[in-house]
Amino acid sequence: MPFNRLIDFFSRVPMDLIALLARLGIAVVFLRSGLLKLDGWDNGNTLALFQYEYQLPLIPPQLAAPMAMAMELAMPMFLFAGLGTRFAALALLCMTAVIEIFVYPGAFDTHAVWAVSLLFLIKNGAGHVSLDHLIATRTGQRPAVAR
Repeated sequence: MPFNRLIDFFSRVPMDLIALLARLGIAVVFLRSGLLKLDGWDNGNTLALFQYEYQLPLIPPQLAAPMAMAMELAMPMFLFAGLGTRFAALALLCMTAVIEIFVYPGAFDTHAVWAVSLLFLIKNGAGHVSLDHLIATRTGQRPAVAR
């Protein structure tokens, strides 16, 4: 009986809270990485990282470095605002897959945690505390809201 009450209590955690924490948490991870790349841009550290450590196939470091930095600086802003959340999360999920497969294949535990947050957002949307929800309700569209 006490377990049922506890489970009932857990089931009342608002999905909007989970969506907000997922958005903010994963956005900070990628934003910090983007800011580090930006910080190392002028002294060549960022390009060196892509030349000697990341070494992506098919994409030269001179292209991969600015692309990754741009994604890591832009997509978190969309997640913070809850604007185009599903698409920003999809872009970061693809980036996570590239990192897992080609850069750090031994870091599945970290990348899986990232993937869970991103998949949650892709499936459920940003929640009520978002520009996605505000725009949807103002334009008469079905709100892309976590359930």
